[in-house]
Amino acid sequence: MKVNRIGHRYFDSESGKTIDVWFPRSSKELKRSCLAEKVGIIKSDFISIEIETLDLPPKSTEEAYLRLHLLSERAVKPNEQNLDGLFTLLANVAWTSAGPVLPTKVDALRELITEENHHLVITSIDKFPRMTDYVIPEDVRIGDADRVRLGAHLAPGTTVMHEGFVNFNAGTLGVSMIEGRVTPGVVVGKNSDVGAGASIMGTLSGGGKQVNSIGERSLVGANAGIGISLGNECIVEAGLYVTAGTKVKMPDGKVLPARELSGQSGLLYRRNSQTGAVEAIHTDSSRWGGLNDSLHSNV
Repeated sequence: MKVNRIGHRYFDSESGKTIDVWFPRSSKELKRSCLAEKVGIIKSDFISIEIETLDLPPKSTEEAYLRLHLLSERAVKPNEQNLDGLFTLLANVAWTSAGPVLPTKVDALRELITEENHHLVITSIDKFPRMTDYVIPEDVRIGDADRVRLGAHLAPGTTVMHEGFVNFNAGTLGVSMIEGRVTPGVVVGKNSDVGAGASIMGTLSGGGKQVNSIGERSLVGANAGIGISLGNECIVEAGLYVTAGTKVKMPDGKVLPARELSGQSGLLYRRNSQTGAVEAIHTDSSRWGGLNDSLHSNV
């Protein structure tokens, strides 16, 4: 896949370090403006970035931003491009209501805008900005925009509730409910629900390379978690964390490490309330009822 886009770049006036790049979908020269640029803390210009292949890692901060845009625009799905080294290419930025600046320049920014009718707010200090400041995907709902990073992939019909979180190179592949944490590399299949406080181990957890996912019509209960993949029509009961090494008792009495069940469909993981043993029994999505269609019509 070859990509060529025009973007608007902010860079630090003193060091010349790239802070961010916005790539409008139209690829037109559309300029942003902010107080940080007005008072000279940052400058801006237009750049043209061409990516010959997504199979090779990004070579610059500008290219890294374009790749994050492609994910949030749904041009590519999570894990379909090489993002090795992306973290090291991104500057740590103070994302302020007066524009993005390097954290060391916040005090200078405050001083320079004292005559402006503006109350400075710093939403975060991070390498990644909010997705919604750069890309607005169609037919989604997001309760708290601070909890969805640029580079998240949200399919039409996705609802991210206020406590939900979706990281870069992660997201949904269809209508879904996200009330928990979806970490890098993780994808959630159509008609699945990640319950409140639930989490899925991603590729950055402990530096691992295992890519976990959730299939279709599956449920991860409230405050539950998985370190394995779930197939279609699986359930993890509320409060249960199934890691790869969790010993799971099967219906025939055999005990297996959960990694051997990774990706299998039609399993309900639960903890026996009398013995404390983690068990897996056969199930389907009718046990939890599936998503409410009326709640996921995000048009």
